Amino acid sequence: MQRPAAAVRRSQAERTDTTRAALIAAARELFLHRGYAATGTPEIVSAAGLTRGALYHHFADKTALFLAVAEQLAQAVADDVARGSAHHDRPVDALLAGAEAYFASMAQPGRARLLLLEAPSVLPPTQVMTLSERAGTQALRDGLAQLLGGTHGPAPLHELTVLLSAAFDRAALAMAQGEAPGPYLEAFRRLFTGLARS
Repeated sequence: MQRPAAAVRRSQAERTDTTRAALIAAARELFLHRGYAATGTPEIVSAAGLTRGALYHHFADKTALFLAVAEQLAQAVADDVARGSAHHDRPVDALLAGAEAYFASMAQPGRARLLLLEAPSVLPPTQVMTLSERAGTQALRDGLAQLLGGTHGPAPLHELTVLLSAAFDRAALAMAQGEAPGPYLEAFRRLFTGLARS
């Protein structure tokens, strides 16, 4: 007796998802610990228990696989920031909690290097900007909009978001090199408090 076509398609889709997830998981571990340049596709497929054919069936090349890994990590950072900043009534408190969550998330081994140093050297600028938006820039913009909602006159929201996003990334890289987060969090507290009063 033949299986229904829908069941066949479903099992094929499940196999596709499983294979793709295995490749991304293997690549993520290697990219995080060795870096993009030091990781070859033979190592990735070996770690995933798959073939090079399977890799190139799902991804055009190593760069496409790197993008998939970076997107997954950026989403993990965004999820951490969302959880950290939730349940705060005051915009300053939400922004600071989000900042702390961002730094904690980016402190995961290899994450700051991969997202903030390697991604800009491997991916085109448009993809890097999309990753940045996903990893926290959008949440920062929303938080600043709440913070500046009571100010007189239009606030330069876009420009403030760009500047502070760059500051967050630079601080995350400094922490990845061993600097303590406390002074950076205090600096951001003063910045946000000052903006709230402006």
